[in-house]
Amino acid sequence: MALDKIEVRDLYRKRAKRYNISANLYYLIGFREAKYRKMAISQLALKPGDSVVELGCGTGLNFGYVLKHIGKTGQLIGVDLTDAMLQQAELKIESNGWQNVRLVQSDAATYSIPSNINGVFSSFALTLVPEYQTIIEQAWQSLDKGGRLVVLDFKKPETWPLWVAKLGVIMTNPFGVTLDLKDRKPWEVMKRYFQNVTVMDLYGGFVYIAVGEK
Repeated sequence: MALDKIEVRDLYRKRAKRYNISANLYYLIGFREAKYRKMAISQLALKPGDSVVELGCGTGLNFGYVLKHIGKTGQLIGVDLTDAMLQQAELKIESNGWQNVRLVQSDAATYSIPSNINGVFSSFALTLVPEYQTIIEQAWQSLDKGGRLVVLDFKKPETWPLWVAKLGVIMTNPFGVTLDLKDRKPWEVMKRYFQNVTVMDLYGGFVYIAVGEK
């Protein structure tokens, strides 16, 4: 059964200090997490001076990749449910001397995305939120014309038998992934609001990047 928000918060509170290390362990099975994150951010088509919101920013693993695109004149807002994860993100901001990154502790479902944002993205987080459909709608409302929503997340490949999908869930369960999340399909909801929605399958179709343009 999918975790509720309190359970998700408590899980990531426990994992916060070791999150970056544990995430990198997936490289041992060929899961190129950093590569996928960079690919997703490149799909935002950002330029210097743009403003971006990351929903479920965690410890800030994506911040450096985003800032390479938006430069010092851009603005990055990182939103996360878990205080302990944001504490780690704050340490990353301070150690790098980033002046244009702002952190917000909030449930992504109730966070009000600022208007005229150039990009909104989420990596390995949106599917954990039961109200993901509401978030997608709000992203569409808040984005500037031509702005993009990009989602990087897990999904059950259509060709995989259920038992193989269950193995995938076992691998990712430490991060809150459960089998019933397979029924949440953000890319389908994106098609209701965004133009030119594309879905790129990665890692045998177990990971995807969905891109929609306003």
